[in-house]
Amino acid sequence: MTPEQIRSLIQQAANAWISGNADAFACLFLPEGEFIVPNNCWVGAAQIRQVTADFVASYEVKIEIRRIIVERNQAVVEWHWQDKEKATGKSTLADDAIVVDFQFGRISRWREYIDATSPKCQSRT
Repeated sequence: MTPEQIRSLIQQAANAWISGNADAFACLFLPEGEFIVPNNCWVGAAQIRQVTADFVASYEVKIEIRRIIVERNQAVVEWHWQDKEKATGKSTLADDAIVVDFQFGRISRWREYIDATSPKCQSRT
């Protein structure tokens, strides 16, 4: 895959979360692809689709991609994630580092490292 193709798939993943489209997110993965977040792992498009659908049914998501680094068929992504629970309006913010492996034009493994506790950097004056 070219770096442009990899960047496009990552943008498609972000767009799927933002639009609440679980099918669009799941179809980016190989049939045996892995989606891993702290304390959880889902394998296969059906599991990935279901966990995504369950989440977006209750939350609205905003994502700001901060950077994408591509090396061969892998990428590291930094993005800022914000979700808001539809029932309560409660928001959660996190900065994610995501390692993504690609095979045959699709995602074989998506591994997130989520930081919801670090203080935000203050600008220097």
